[in-house]
Amino acid sequence: MVLSGSTGSVATATTSTSRVAVAGSAGIGDPYFPLDGNGGIDVLHYGVDDSYDFATKHLSGTTTLRIRAKEALSSFHLDFLLPVTSVSVDGTAAGFSRPRQHELVIAPHSSIASGAIFTVAVTYAGYPDGYSYAGESNWKLSSNASEVVAMNEPHMAPWWFPSNDHPADKATFDVSITTDAAMTVIGNGDRVSRTVDGDQATTHWREARPMATYLAFFAAGHFTVDSGTSAAGIPWLTTVSDGLSSADFTRGRRLMRQSGAITDWLQRELGRYPFESTGGVVTDVQPGFALENQTRPTYPGSWIDHTTVVHELAHQWFGDSVSIRRWRDIWLNEGFATYLEQRWNEAHGGLSTRQWLHTAYAAESPSFWDFSVASPGVSHIWDEQVYQRGAMTLAALRDRIGRADFRTVLRTWAARHRYGNGTTAQLEALATRVSGQRLGGFFRAWLVTKQRPARTAANGW
Repeated sequence: MVLSGSTGSVATATTSTSRVAVAGSAGIGDPYFPLDGNGGIDVLHYGVDDSYDFATKHLSGTTTLRIRAKEALSSFHLDFLLPVTSVSVDGTAAGFSRPRQHELVIAPHSSIASGAIFTVAVTYAGYPDGYSYAGESNWKLSSNASEVVAMNEPHMAPWWFPSNDHPADKATFDVSITTDAAMTVIGNGDRVSRTVDGDQATTHWREARPMATYLAFFAAGHFTVDSGTSAAGIPWLTTVSDGLSSADFTRGRRLMRQSGAITDWLQRELGRYPFESTGGVVTDVQPGFALENQTRPTYPGSWIDHTTVVHELAHQWFGDSVSIRRWRDIWLNEGFATYLEQRWNEAHGGLSTRQWLHTAYAAESPSFWDFSVASPGVSHIWDEQVYQRGAMTLAALRDRIGRADFRTVLRTWAARHRYGNGTTAQLEALATRVSGQRLGGFFRAWLVTKQRPARTAANGW
C-alpha cells in the first residue's frame, strides 16, 4: 500500500537479520487507555521546536525524536492531534497516515531493524484549542488569552508535540518555544538560552533526566521570575503570573519562594532530590488543578496553598522520578504525595501521622470504602480514595512494619526506581523484604478489598 504524504515508496522488506518487519501496535498495552503509547518503539529523546501565535492561537513546529526500535518495524505509531505536513526518518521522506485523529502512522522508506536507533522528524501546524481526546480538551488559556500553559494529566503532549504518550516510555527533552518577545517562556529543567529576533523570541529549555510525556510543559505569558539556591544547594526558579490579583500574586510569590526549603525537607525524608533544579509556576490560567510538571509544578493562582506545594514537590520523587508503569497504579503517585502532606504537617506542629490515620479512618463513610484503590477503573483514577486511602495505606504500613523499616522502604523505593517505573507488586515485595514480614493480607485489605480494613495489628493498628 502507498500512504498519503509520502514522496517515496513504502517498504515491506525484511531486515538484514532476516526477521520479518512488522507494524508497531497503536497502543503500548495499557487497558485504561488502549491508544496511549505505541508498540515497538522506545523514545530516547525529544527535540521540540514550536512557535505559538497568541493573536491567532496557532501553533506550528517540528519535533525530532531519537528512537530505539524494540522489534523490526515496517511502520510505527506516534500519538498526536494536529495536522502533519511532512515526516522523515533518518533524513529520508517517509509515508504517513491518520487512521484516527489521535494516531500518526509512519512508514519509513526502508524497514527498521530491531535494536536500531533512528531519528524521526515531524512537521505540523494547527490550532490546539480545537482538539479533544479521551474526553479532554487540554489547551488552556487565561481569560484574556494572554497566557498559555500546556499542562494536564494523563494527556497533554498530543496537543503540542508528537510522542509515545505513556509514562512507561520516558525520555530526555529539549524544548524551544518561539513566541512574542514580550512574553516569558518557562519549561522543565534548565533554561539553555533565549534569543530575540525582532518582535519574536525563542527560549530553549532542557530536561536532562528521563521524563514522562504528560509531565513535559511550557508556560508563556507575563511572569515575575525569582531564582536562588536552597540551603542544601538545589537551584530553584519560580514564576508568578502578572495577571493575578494583587492578593493572589503576593500569596503565590511567597509560597513559591519556599519551594527550595520544602524540597530540602523532602530530600531529608526521601533521599537525594532526583533532578537538577526545583521551583514552580503560579498561573492565571484556571485549569481547576495543580500539576507536578517535572522540576516545575504548576499551580492555579486562585487557590494555591502550602499543602498543595508540598504535594506537588513530593511528586518529584513519586510520579516524576519513579513513574507508574500502568495507569491503574496511580495511587503510587497520589497516595505517596498525600502521605507526604501529612508527614509535613506532623513535622511542623500538626497532628501526628498516626493521629491523622485514626481520625481519617473514623470519619470516612461506608461508601468511601466501596472502592478498590489497586484497580480504580479509568473513570475513577482521580477519585478521593486514590489519594486518601492510598495515603492511609502508607500510614498504616508505617505502623505495621515500624518507622525505621518504613523509612528504608521509602528511600529504597525512590532510589531503586529512580528515573524508571514501579508497580504495586514491586512495592509490596520491597516492603516484605525490608521488614521480613508477610504483607499480602495487609496490602489486600487496604488496596484491593471494597470494605473498611479491620482494626487489627495485621492491618497496622
